[in-house]
Amino acid sequence: MTKGRSIRLFLADGTPGGIITAEIMNWTGHVMTAPRSRLADLIQRLEAGRTGIYILSGTDPDGGYRPLVYVGETDSVGKRLAQHNKDEAKEFWDRTCVVTSKDQNLTKAHVRYLESRLIAIAAESGRVRLVNNTAPDLPLLPEADRSDMEVFIEQLRVVLPVLGLDVLKEAATSRPGENAMPSSGSDQPPVSPVFELISKKHTLRAEAREIDGEFVILAGSQAQASWIGVSLAGYQSMHQRLNDEGVLVPDDVGHLRFVRDYAFTKPSAAAAVVLGRSSNGRKEWCVAGTRKTYADWQDARIVAVATNQGGEP
Repeated sequence: MTKGRSIRLFLADGTPGGIITAEIMNWTGHVMTAPRSRLADLIQRLEAGRTGIYILSGTDPDGGYRPLVYVGETDSVGKRLAQHNKDEAKEFWDRTCVVTSKDQNLTKAHVRYLESRLIAIAAESGRVRLVNNTAPDLPLLPEADRSDMEVFIEQLRVVLPVLGLDVLKEAATSRPGENAMPSSGSDQPPVSPVFELISKKHTLRAEAREIDGEFVILAGSQAQASWIGVSLAGYQSMHQRLNDEGVLVPDDVGHLRFVRDYAFTKPSAAAAVVLGRSSNGRKEWCVAGTRKTYADWQDARIVAVATNQGGEP
């Protein structure tokens, strides 16, 4: 059964758009985020004078659908951030995340290890576009220290998404089983049925599942070879970039094919990439083998929960 987690968030200046700190009980790590516009305030804080790692993130100025991210390490986070603020190559940067240790036991070797691992994890997940020119090799650490740093990273995997950073979030992967509703009293999120999108006109078919709040197109699914709808910057750019990055490759019948599972934030984005045009994915995707749309399936779950709790269906 999935266990709940408690994270302590503190609005340092009382506003959600300012400096935010995050901690987990019994964890030595300390995470701090702030918009770049608050950099002067951020680097004055005590934590910014410590050894640590930092993550600079922002939108792609070229219109890419993935955020740009730079990961670094330093003996003094505040001083390094002040230097980066003068770097024209980091013009994309609009949000800062600083990771240090409350007990100040993170050494230079530790943060080098964390930097190397975070860059590797981010590259593997494919959720962000790394700006780092190089991926440093893992430094030599005693076995016990390596184990401690891996535990540290697991805690970061929990904290960073809460702060809006998906840099360490694992790549979405389909999993077997169908479960339209969770069992009574279960904290385990339900596994969705397989959804399919079929275009008879273009003789293509795609499959997907909803996993951990994301809509995941499954490997082997087909998509239009090119964008055929009205020019639409966001989804059209996504279709092209998935092609350029090898997520979509040509198949032997004139379409593109997903070579691996790929997560979208919503069904409409997934449908648009498959069909090569703007689409209401809530209506286009259907439970495999039926005519029940994604919207119908979701509504049925809500009605079932309301009825089970004695509310109005």
